[in-house]
This record gives sequence, C-alpha cells and structure tokens, in this order.
Amino acid sequence: MEKKKVLFVSQEITPYLPETEISKISRELPQGIQERGKEIRTFMPRYGCVNERRNQLHEVIRLTGMNLIIDDTDHPLIIKVASIQSARMQIYFIDNEDYFQRKATLKNADGQFFEDNDERAMFFARGVLETVQKLRWSPDIIHCHGWFTSFVPLYVKRTFRDNPLFSNSKVVTSIYDNEFDAPLNPQLKKKLIYDSISESDVAGVSEPNYENLMRLAIDFSDGVIIGSEKVNEKVAAYAESTKKPMLGYQPVETYMDAFNDFYDSLL
Repeated sequence: MEKKKVLFVSQEITPYLPETEISKISRELPQGIQERGKEIRTFMPRYGCVNERRNQLHEVIRLTGMNLIIDDTDHPLIIKVASIQSARMQIYFIDNEDYFQRKATLKNADGQFFEDNDERAMFFARGVLETVQKLRWSPDIIHCHGWFTSFVPLYVKRTFRDNPLFSNSKVVTSIYDNEFDAPLNPQLKKKLIYDSISESDVAGVSEPNYENLMRLAIDFSDGVIIGSEKVNEKVAAYAESTKKPMLGYQPVETYMDAFNDFYDSLL
C-alpha cells in the first residue's frame, strides 16, 4: 500500500526560529507523523533572521528560477533546504529578496507589523504550492500552522483545484493563540482576486484582520484543529458553525496520535 503523504506548511519552525508553541509543534509533528509511516514534506519562510550558515541552508537550483506575480509584480521564487539529521527530515524554505531579506520575521524593530505582510503571506503560500508541484509530489493532507499560512487553503481549492496533484488533497488548518491587532493592508482583497479566485471567494477579508483571515482559512479547509489551549473564541465558534470535522485541543502527551488519526479520518 502506498504511503499517505502529508505536507506541513508553517510560519515558524524551531531550531531555525526561537521556540514557540507553533515552532515546537511544527518541528516535532512532522517527525512523529513520519515515524507513524507517512511520507512528509515541510515548508517555512526563509526570514532574514534565519542563520543560513549555522543551519546549513543551501539553494535548490533545480527548484529555483520561477517568478510569482503578486499584485501585478513579478517576484523571483528561491527555494532553500536544510536537514534535521536526528529526525531524517528536510525543511524547505521559501525565499525572495523583496520579502524575506530583512532581519526580522513579521515585525520591525519598533514592534510594528511590516506593511507588506499580506503580500509576503501570499508569496509564501503560492511558493509552497508551486514548489510541491515542481517536486511532482501529491499530498493527501496539507496541514497549515499559523495565520501566515492562511492563504494556502484558498489557493489549494481555487488556483490549484484543477491540478491533479492537489485535486484530492484535504486541507487542515490549526488555530493557535497567535492573534495580531493591526489589520493587514486594506488592498488585500483586491490583490487576492487573480487566477481563479473571485470576489465572492474573498468577500470576508474586506477588513483583513486576524479573525477574518482565519475565517477565510477555515472556509477553504476540510478540517480544523484547535492548536492552543486558548484561542480566539469567535474564530473557534465560527469553525464549529461550519460543521466541518474538528479536533479539540490535545495535550502534548496525546496530540501526535490524535492528529494522525484525524488525518486518516479525512481520507
């Protein structure tokens, strides 16, 4: 029997970034799922603060060289990779000079959100799916971690819906306690309407705040996992109202098997 394939898309993974709830799960979950007999691929952004030399990142020339159009502008897609030897696991990094060279993740030195975080998240989501396509790898499950990945479900179900590699993929969104206050660029909705994405698909992000971004992710997901003990109550209630398969918060001792079983239940 062919191994089931799980694609992990995360906004942060330790040891490349400091340990947080998301970065720790995004490091340990793929290893645990691989040990349970599934094939995995894992992606994160190559923020400028990720130390390439220490973490031995190198560019994957055969995957690099594509351009992605975001808001009518071409942006070259660069793919890098690093290995976590102890886990026999590779991490793919999405990179681009315009979006990911600055020495920070999502906020500037004053703690303000970068004004182009909307485009950075769009580029990351598109970059992951284009790279997976180049790898000719067809994921059964796509599991998204962190609000920065919230456009992945939309792109899978709209832009890539006729692509045979993704046509049967089930998308899972984990909801975490990683809310942000300042909304994203007010032009986000206009930027998203492109390539099989209609105005009605993204009507909910006219006001691009955290809650609406997560609603968008839930709308285009096949299952939802509550990833933190406390999450935004409105987002959790919305997820429940959709009647989609949902897994409640799982403590560290049980989450690995619970997630694995949840994936299986969707296939």
